Amino acid sequence: MYRIGQGFDLHKLVEGRKLILGGIDIPYEKGLSGHSDADALLHAIIDALFGALALGDIGVHFPDNDEKYKDIDSLILLQKAYSVVKDKGYVINNLDTTIMAQEPKMKPFIPLMQEKIASVLDIEKDLISIKAKTMEEQDSVGEKKAIAAQAVVLLRKA
Repeated sequence: MYRIGQGFDLHKLVEGRKLILGGIDIPYEKGLSGHSDADALLHAIIDALFGALALGDIGVHFPDNDEKYKDIDSLILLQKAYSVVKDKGYVINNLDTTIMAQEPKMKPFIPLMQEKIASVLDIEKDLISIKAKTMEEQDSVGEKKAIAAQAVVLLRKA
């Protein structure tokens, strides 16, 4: 049996924070605002994982008003989310994601993101697609005010 889930996340770019995406620190003059490390890519993946099994979203499992999640590394949250999925008897068949950012360019960082995510999920790197798009200078992402991410995951019974 297969289950599909999709996730989306968007965080505002602000000064005084590191830019963390896909579990890696990306050199940039701004970072993403949020309760945790605000890793929009990992948050979209987490939402896709929970959504595939109709388990709600990231906020249900890791509320942003709970101090234990303040500034937490989203790789930890991803690992916890995938543990829930595995406990329900499912594993990842494949994962397809898109980062939407006008700046910085993501292409140089994608292989390392794939490695980090594959390591945490204990799956092969070639099961993880990460694409990057600009928003052609349109909307908050295109105006360099935010970064967004989408994810689609296909789960299969273990």
